Amino acid sequence: QVHLVESGGGLVQAGGSLRLSCAASGRLFAIADMGWYRQAPGKQRDLVATITKEGTTNYEDSVKGRFTISRDNAKNTVYLEMNSLKPEDTAVYYCYAKIRRSIAYYDYWGQGTQVTVSS
Repeated sequence: QVHLVESGGGLVQAGGSLRLSCAASGRLFAIADMGWYRQAPGKQRDLVATITKEGTTNYEDSVKGRFTISRDNAKNTVYLEMNSLKPEDTAVYYCYAKIRRSIAYYDYWGQGTQVTVSS
């Protein structure tokens, strides 16, 4: 079994900051891409940011310059530093990882952590 456990969500005022963490654990051989997605009420789940094992990053346009994704490969952990938060950033944030078990890679998701930004 493989698990992704997120932490760091909460309530913050507009302009504030939060840091999300997501640690992968269990029987895994390697982790390829990791990332964060978010889903606001009544909307689909959308990409926020991704990072490869080598550290190449990709961001959704609305978070560029405000959010920073990083990872610690030794700890199988991905982070999302969120600054200058806006009310429209309010959503459930989900951690994602592509993990190799045995000979194949599989997609895994965390349980989600709520981020609420008040105006």
